[in-house]
Amino acid sequence: MKLNAPTKVVFLISLALAVLALLLALGVAIPIVAGHAIWVALAAYVVLAAGNILKGL
Repeated sequence: MKLNAPTKVVFLISLALAVLALLLALGVAIPIVAGHAIWVALAAYVVLAAGNILKGL
């Protein structure tokens, strides 16, 4: 399997999700995703992994 570098947009989306997960884990109350820090962190990882695996994403 050949891996590709993710685009800047995919990287920034993943970074934003990771920061959101960190804030949630530290106790910052964000009503829409409150209590789902692990799922937000998992989504950040999946987005970044997809950007590495899928060409042109």
